[in-house]
Amino acid sequence: MSMNANADTSIRHRTVEELGGEASVLARQRRDHAEMDRLMARHQSLPDGTERERTLKQLVQLVFSHAFAEETVLWPAVRRCVTGGDELTAQVEDEHQQINDLTTDIKRLRPGDREREEKIRRVFSLIRQDIRDEEDELLPRLQDAMGTSQLRRLGAAWETVRKSAPTHPHPAVPWRPPGNALLGVPLSCYDRIRDGLRPSTSTTASKAQVITLTSVLSVAAAIAVIRRKQR
Repeated sequence: MSMNANADTSIRHRTVEELGGEASVLARQRRDHAEMDRLMARHQSLPDGTERERTLKQLVQLVFSHAFAEETVLWPAVRRCVTGGDELTAQVEDEHQQINDLTTDIKRLRPGDREREEKIRRVFSLIRQDIRDEEDELLPRLQDAMGTSQLRRLGAAWETVRKSAPTHPHPAVPWRPPGNALLGVPLSCYDRIRDGLRPSTSTTASKAQVITLTSVLSVAAAIAVIRRKQR
């Protein structure tokens, strides 16, 4: 289901300055969206093989860390500040749930499997729809409801959480705070250790664990700040 997109109000073609600058959550969201588009196009242009699978992995990691930051930081702000915010975020959360479920299925199937390729196609379609719903409808409304300084503060909190969020689908995790934040911290640790592990030496694994611990502490700090601001 698509929102009623309005090309005249979309943030898609606005300048960075019009979005509140590089630090604004709007500019940060749009940069991630552009990278998702690039990775999907690259995946579709590559033949079956290691590089194609690596590109899909990069996309999955970006999509899920991006969505977690939205659900932890951005959507609560939309629900507080935007008229009809509950309905808007519920629709986007539904798209995220479909992406989550399909990606979980994709991870169980072998590369080259016809069913897997069809699910990848459906996931890409949902991601593109999600981007359009956010940029054409939801984010413009948030900009109307917030000043530039607020958008920049929100962007800083969003970025901190995104950089340390889970990077793989976890169907059992609730979509809204505080449940997602509480479960997201240990899952982020697990995901990032898994992402960082290489079949080389234990030194690599140790470095990955140190980086992960630092990231998890950053998430916890960001969540504490967000909760204080919501009180």
